[in-house]
Amino acid sequence: MIEVMSGIIVVDKPKGYTSRDIVNIISHELHEKKVGHTGTLDPLATGVLVVCLGKYTKLVDMLTSLNKEYIAEIKLGVETDTLDITGNILREEDVQVTKEQILKVFSKFIGEYQMEVPLYSAIKVNGKKLYEYARSGEEVKLPIKKVHIYELELLSFHQDVITFRCKVEKGTYIRSLIRDITKYLGVVGTMNNLVRIKQGNFRIEEANSLEDIQNHHYQILKIKDVLTIENYSLNEVEYKKVSNGNSLSLNSKEKELLLTYQDREIAIYEKKDDLYKPKVMLI
Repeated sequence: MIEVMSGIIVVDKPKGYTSRDIVNIISHELHEKKVGHTGTLDPLATGVLVVCLGKYTKLVDMLTSLNKEYIAEIKLGVETDTLDITGNILREEDVQVTKEQILKVFSKFIGEYQMEVPLYSAIKVNGKKLYEYARSGEEVKLPIKKVHIYELELLSFHQDVITFRCKVEKGTYIRSLIRDITKYLGVVGTMNNLVRIKQGNFRIEEANSLEDIQNHHYQILKIKDVLTIENYSLNEVEYKKVSNGNSLSLNSKEKELLLTYQDREIAIYEKKDDLYKPKVMLI
């Protein structure tokens, strides 16, 4: 039995695997039942998948909320039902766009905009996942959500392929962003490739390959490795209060604190009004 400490493993997800596949592989290889990922990547996509182990699964929501950065490719002249190159082709046409047109359209998407959720996604409408509507052929009104695009940079444009880098908030569908970009260009296009290069402070350069994990050559990260958060060492009285989920009055101006006791991670507390209250309990 391989003993695994609670922590975080950053995986460079290979193409062809679902995020759930990676969770199952890690659970099997590390003999750990409590495993969860912090942001789905489609099988077509590769790159940073942040996986939490043990008690760190309590951090999943917190880490999922971090901003994400991608490098994506648009294949112009092709429209598919899934909004990516793996789907059924609905339309093909010759297109002509210029670099200047692309840059002008990119500038329109910086900031907040209303994005239509893709039909092939796991978002639920009336208790049913959208992809289930798609597979059954049943019509459904697609939800609209407000998203924020922080950065959108053209990396290359060659013939019918646009490559760009974007930094976005959580919940942004790059497939939908590409659909909307091509609409503004007045052409059809689909997502050809997608790599998540960063999530919060997690970078692809520091990610473990699937082979690393299967060969047990991986790095397990702790909170101090990945979050910029001040540490506060509890005394015995404070520790007992935190153990019961009580709020604390602490002499600190920090918005969040990592509370430790005898070098053990106990909780993350956040400041609300004049008190620090539980955000994530790690015991």
